[in-house]
Amino acid sequence: MRKIYLLLLFLIVLNSASNAQNLCSNGRYASDVYTTYSLTSNIQYGLSLALNNSMQVQLLDFYQPTADTAQARPLIIWVHGGSFFGGSKTDVDVAALSQRFSKKGYACASINYRVGFTPFDSSGIVPALLRAVQDLKAAIRFFYKDKLTTNSYKIDTNNIFIGGSSAGAITALHTAYLNKSCEINPYIPQATLDSYGGIEGNSGNGCYSTKIKGVINLCGALGKYGWIEPGDVPLCSMHGTTDATVIYGRGKANPGIPMLYLDGSRMMYAGTLISGVGHNFYTWYGKGHVPYAGSSASNLAYMDTTVNFVRDYLVQRLGCPDAALLPPNTPSGIVTPYAYTTCTVNIATDCAIGINESVAQNLLIALYPNPTNDKLNIVLGSENKTFTIQITDISGKLVKTITGTQPRVIIEKGDLNPGMYLLKVSDEHGLSSTKKIFFY
Repeated sequence: MRKIYLLLLFLIVLNSASNAQNLCSNGRYASDVYTTYSLTSNIQYGLSLALNNSMQVQLLDFYQPTADTAQARPLIIWVHGGSFFGGSKTDVDVAALSQRFSKKGYACASINYRVGFTPFDSSGIVPALLRAVQDLKAAIRFFYKDKLTTNSYKIDTNNIFIGGSSAGAITALHTAYLNKSCEINPYIPQATLDSYGGIEGNSGNGCYSTKIKGVINLCGALGKYGWIEPGDVPLCSMHGTTDATVIYGRGKANPGIPMLYLDGSRMMYAGTLISGVGHNFYTWYGKGHVPYAGSSASNLAYMDTTVNFVRDYLVQRLGCPDAALLPPNTPSGIVTPYAYTTCTVNIATDCAIGINESVAQNLLIALYPNPTNDKLNIVLGSENKTFTIQITDISGKLVKTITGTQPRVIIEKGDLNPGMYLLKVSDEHGLSSTKKIFFY
């Protein structure tokens, strides 16, 4: 029996090595195996509720190798910077990263997300960060949905990476590691978080996966280093020691006015040495914020360094055998992690929307598509019950009521104005369930 077990183990290892070798064949993912890339601009991946309560279409630009015939490519979703107040998916740094990695055989998406906040302090920037996280999660779900439906983008959903520059890196880090209500509640009370749509948000593609393979952090930071826990995905970080916008160690992020204490890459690296989470970390000694962004010779040299180091991390995560081009260097200074106690209260993932129709015995099992510009399909808990469906607008005004016993109901948008509404389902026993719905 022991010999059989060892043989099976050997075959599994051999098969995994063979798959990795095949995935990375002919230098793909490690070198520029393509000379040009193709760009498809302004693909809608979601729909979000903006600050003014209007519906905002979220768009991405999709980069891929020209004439690529691969049927399952690793995907990198890039998130632009801009202090959560500006920036665009076409910013020079994220566009350049998308172009350069697509030439190595990756598919890349550069996304827009909701920006802007008020007041211009920590009470305004925390919800802005949450909105960015919600939109990034919708973008991840978009590609999972595509894989399971039309498969238009030929993505290997086992190998989805998220990353960004400055505020985009902050967004990617929080998307990956902020996953418990006890972590976010000191900044946003649970009732307020619920009103925002929770950590998952309502930006679209509900209930598809947000699982990722890794995080690329370029001059970013995380609320607390302790949010990176054993078993979390490994990350890759690059940061300058004199960064005054997002601090290398721990300090206040400073997009014009110091706002929010965050753990920069150096502090996160110290934390990952404790948690055991893999962390490829490169320090730019004596350099400030995003030295790779721009068109000068110096900027382009730092972009080359960035691409090489991130490339090493990616091929490592993909299991490719290629040697490193730029090994990690020695972090600057000594950082002592502060006391941090891991909390255990998870954010409940509400999947009573979208594709998931397996939530047993709920009054409201499924609600799709949400958002919609036409018809809303509702799947209710069981037959032979009397259900009442009420829809109210954000002012609390009742705009539609439906009563019946059928387990499936279709609601027409009709003359309802675009925006967010609350849909409440009640039964004859007094049980009820309330969800946000969006018409555009």
